Amino acid sequence: MKRYLKYLIVLIIPLFNSCGDKFDVSQLTSGGGNANIAGDTVYVQVNPPWTGFNKPQDMIIGREPFIYVADTYNDRIVMMNLNGDILGTRTIKKPVALAQDYKLNLIICAEIDTVVKGQTQTFGAVYKLNLVEAGHQIGTASITKLLPRTSDLNYPERRYTAVTVFFDNIFYVARTGPTNSSFVDPDNSILQFIPKSLYGGGEGDTLIGRVPNIDPISSGLVSANQISSLTSFNRKNIDFIETLTGNNSLKTQWLTYVVTPVSADYVARLTPSNGGALMSPNKFVQPEGSCLDDADNIYVADAQKDSVYKFTPLGDELQSFGGPDIFNEPYAVAFFDRILYVVDSGNSRILRFILSTDIR
Repeated sequence: MKRYLKYLIVLIIPLFNSCGDKFDVSQLTSGGGNANIAGDTVYVQVNPPWTGFNKPQDMIIGREPFIYVADTYNDRIVMMNLNGDILGTRTIKKPVALAQDYKLNLIICAEIDTVVKGQTQTFGAVYKLNLVEAGHQIGTASITKLLPRTSDLNYPERRYTAVTVFFDNIFYVARTGPTNSSFVDPDNSILQFIPKSLYGGGEGDTLIGRVPNIDPISSGLVSANQISSLTSFNRKNIDFIETLTGNNSLKTQWLTYVVTPVSADYVARLTPSNGGALMSPNKFVQPEGSCLDDADNIYVADAQKDSVYKFTPLGDELQSFGGPDIFNEPYAVAFFDRILYVVDSGNSRILRFILSTDIR
């Protein structure tokens, strides 16, 4: 019963105090969208490509909206407007994943160098950047280190590879690593952070532990086997899409939270029997990123297959495209105002595409 109450709280806690909101959550809905299932033809590239990066691995369209890029091998976060003009940068070691909460804080999975027993070692890290306090001057925004904790310094191979935020500013962070025999604390996990404000505790976030009953090494459904991306829905639920690069034939999964009189756990929303092409075994090889459009269509970037895939919420495949003539290791996708953005990591650039039916 304690476990049930602990995780049921994400469904029953009140929405955060309106005086602290930086984004109007009233525009969120409780249901799903209407999938775009007909009338589409092909994606057309919007020129010019955005260059000047060094193997970027993630990007998001913020709620302002600004564009944020994890420029991984330049050790920085790049903040841009929708025209692609750089508005500012922030130096952070090897950023690989980004999310933004509804107070416009930026959450970043990256790395940090720390001295342990007289030697400098590199560890996975998670940061929170307060953009509003700094007037969106990303270079001077205050930064809070959420991870690693002192206990994490015993596990130098752990890395944080994905992050997503829900409607109430609860957020999940995916963790990976080679040690997964522990039932209590395997490396491959999803960590859950809850804002202290939800308990009347002021600013900051509390790590309450691992999301339960997600298998760290499963080769089937409900798995945390090397998570490469997490994508939440812009709705009042805690469903998410995950992509996986571990030993799993089902490398993209939609997990939905189900509460019953005896349990409260994540289960697979789509399965090989009802999930269309999205859930076809071995459909993907190295999916590194995913996103959703306004109709909850699902986009997946497969770095190994140099391709981007689009599926309806039922898992049926729509416009998929790519190949080595277009992409070299696409690592992330984002969607905003009819434009699909692709982080073409191997070519160190960002490409934009629009459906031919949307060209005016």
